[in-house]
Amino acid sequence: MSRSPRTISLVIATLLGAVLLFFSLRGIEWRQVWRTIAGANVLALAGTSVVACITLFLRSLRWRVLLNTEGTVSVADAFWATAAGYFGNNFLPARAGELVRMHMIARQNALQHAFVLATAVLERVADAIVLIGVSAVVAMTVASQPGWIDGAARTFGGLGLLGAVVLAVVPFMETRIANLLARVPMPHAVRHMLLHALEHGLRGMRAFHHPERLGLFLALTVFIWCLDAAATVIGAAALGMHMPLAAAFLLLAGLGLGSALPSTPGYVGIYQFVAVSVLAPFGFSRNNSIAYIMVAQALSYLVIGVWGGLGLIRYRRLRTAS
Repeated sequence: MSRSPRTISLVIATLLGAVLLFFSLRGIEWRQVWRTIAGANVLALAGTSVVACITLFLRSLRWRVLLNTEGTVSVADAFWATAAGYFGNNFLPARAGELVRMHMIARQNALQHAFVLATAVLERVADAIVLIGVSAVVAMTVASQPGWIDGAARTFGGLGLLGAVVLAVVPFMETRIANLLARVPMPHAVRHMLLHALEHGLRGMRAFHHPERLGLFLALTVFIWCLDAAATVIGAAALGMHMPLAAAFLLLAGLGLGSALPSTPGYVGIYQFVAVSVLAPFGFSRNNSIAYIMVAQALSYLVIGVWGGLGLIRYRRLRTAS
């Protein structure tokens, strides 16, 4: 990225995070928030951290399913690159972690950078489709829901269906898309770059057309989000809060989709806004919502910081040795 777009992205992310944080923290009684956090069940929080470690490993296995369509990536390489990528997303702006894990995998396994990046993007797209579908189903089953959830359920369901159709149909349109790009007036270098990205992006999409690979990917996705939902419920219970499973899934969907917005490192502002907005209809006070999301983010920083830091150290040692 050039300096100007990178600066613009950072400015937008900072402004958005500041605005959302302001609206999220209005009227918060900080003494109550700290009292809730101080009374947390440490053993239960440790359990949620263990689950987070497990889901991080499972996410690396899921990404490996897509990567292995072009080569043989080891479990260790996939895990450490995934951990380092999440580390980058938590501590660097503009989702720079996606570029970190792309570079690590491509360099260690002689894979094309464009293909690796395409698989990382497609993994995120698949997550978004699943989250949209889950949130739509859950929202329609919530008994006492505000109007915005009812309206969003239909929209989310339509977007999820559209995303699934795109993944299924677009790979069969490579020739037509390439011909269209060939007819559009543009510099030769730009056309070459777009065609290169199209080729590798569609190769990544075709990984979903293999029945066994698709089945394994979907099974891991469902298992990962179920584990995350269980950890969310346990984490809330550790703070003395009762979080219904429906609320946990909606919160995860909101956090997952919110992370796609331009954000500051660690999604500060976005996560607070999502927590307050999603949990309020389920009887959570603003104080409890903020207390929960602060603890959840702190545990995420801890888990990702440890594994991601170790992943970067390992990569540096391997590069030095070679």
